[in-house]
Amino acid sequence: MLFIIVFALICIQRLVELRVARNNERYMKSQGAIEFGQAHYKYIVMLHVAFLASLFIEYMVKESTLSPIWPWLLAVFIVLQLGRIWAIKSLGHFWNTKIIVLPNAQLVKKGPYKWIPHPNYVIVALEILVIPLIFQAYVTAIFFTLLNMLMMYVRIPEEERALNSIYKKQEQY
Repeated sequence: MLFIIVFALICIQRLVELRVARNNERYMKSQGAIEFGQAHYKYIVMLHVAFLASLFIEYMVKESTLSPIWPWLLAVFIVLQLGRIWAIKSLGHFWNTKIIVLPNAQLVKKGPYKWIPHPNYVIVALEILVIPLIFQAYVTAIFFTLLNMLMMYVRIPEEERALNSIYKKQEQY
């Protein structure tokens, strides 16, 4: 029963986040924002959909049980959700699932962004590991952790290039 509750909440959360991202995208583009990294975005979406499908299938096929340390893992997951909310709220309209950069805007350096450049990516990476571990879905945990690492090797440099292309130009003026 816990699996169905957690799984449903994750799916609902992701759908709400996609709506927030879409609204933020519309707002940012209406302000003159530029989108970068379109070529790899579909693969990020596929990774996250496949992660949820794999988690569901592995749990059902293996008839998995909760990890012996599931309360601790669930607590970590809840803390990660608080971190996710903090990261999203800190960016406000700038938060998105896509790379959308607004020229002439100040780089956000508040909230978790004071200490780490990409806190949401760290949170997602930890979620991809922790969520399956709660339900002993080890194949999903390992495979998608590795796949997400590969994706971040593409995504983070692309985002850094996008930010630097805008903010370096601003510094020249």
